[in-house]
Amino acid sequence: MRAGGQPGTVRLAELYAPVAEHLEHSRRLLADELICDQTLISDLYHHVGQFHGKLLRPALLLLSAQAAGGVRPEHHTLAAVVELVHIATLVHDDVLDEADIRRRAATVNRLWGNGQAVLTGDLLYSHAFHLCSSLDSQFAARLVGQTAITVCEGEMMQVANRGNFELTEAEYLDIISRKTAALVETCCHLGARYAGADEATVRRLRAFGHALGLAFQIADDLLDLIGDEAEVGKSLGRDVLERELTLPLIHYLRVGSAGERERLLALLRSSEPPRGRQIAALIRDSESIAYAKAVAHEYSASARAALSELPPSPARDSLGTMAEFVVTRRL
Repeated sequence: MRAGGQPGTVRLAELYAPVAEHLEHSRRLLADELICDQTLISDLYHHVGQFHGKLLRPALLLLSAQAAGGVRPEHHTLAAVVELVHIATLVHDDVLDEADIRRRAATVNRLWGNGQAVLTGDLLYSHAFHLCSSLDSQFAARLVGQTAITVCEGEMMQVANRGNFELTEAEYLDIISRKTAALVETCCHLGARYAGADEATVRRLRAFGHALGLAFQIADDLLDLIGDEAEVGKSLGRDVLERELTLPLIHYLRVGSAGERERLLALLRSSEPPRGRQIAALIRDSESIAYAKAVAHEYSASARAALSELPPSPARDSLGTMAEFVVTRRL
């Protein structure tokens, strides 16, 4: 599958077809959870509602459930929970990155300031755990709580390594494993576990989710470097502005000539605003872009391989195609 522009969005909706009714149920639960009689907070909730455009994580949870035995009522709640956690991380990320655009809309921090944005993220986390506590089993609350801890660890590691131009590929992968792959893995884990799947199936879907999350983040980092902001719909070049190394830059610094390394390091250390465009121009046609794409595709292939022992079903097919979508998307 080749995804790009509006056709990619339509195709993604088609992938959700096996769980479309369940996804709509979860969307309604999410909307019902975010109701407040205070105008300011209600306006904030309405605004961040624009940030869950693709609903990728709820869809992954529901598709994993369908592929592992069937969607149950608990899954509707869990799908809303993981989306609340995800939106909270986006709001906090935008503060950390000083981003102005998210899903083609102004970020919370741009419109209301960093203080309100941090509190909005905190509120969303609180809503996630409030909703999760409505389930009879506490397994999900414990897993979501641990996942939130892991995500925050990854974010803190990323911030701590700003300006560390010696960051290794292994260290980078550890960071994105925590900040991105952990939540995607949890979505698939919860889907399988609450569908009553056996341990082998749970392990397969966890492996699928983890590999998918890594592929997704590497592709996202590539978009941040060489993507088109008008197509992607969010502020790009933030990694460069924050002097955060991602996989293509790590590879370029590792394999480039002494002159190429010095040129890139000079741009990374520069305080001139256009340096993001200059860095993109410097490495756009280099083997480092191809290398990062290849690594993303390797993780995508690993994700698809983890599904091979699951019984054939439309949901399994959608999960497999999703693994390709995340590395071919432009949005």
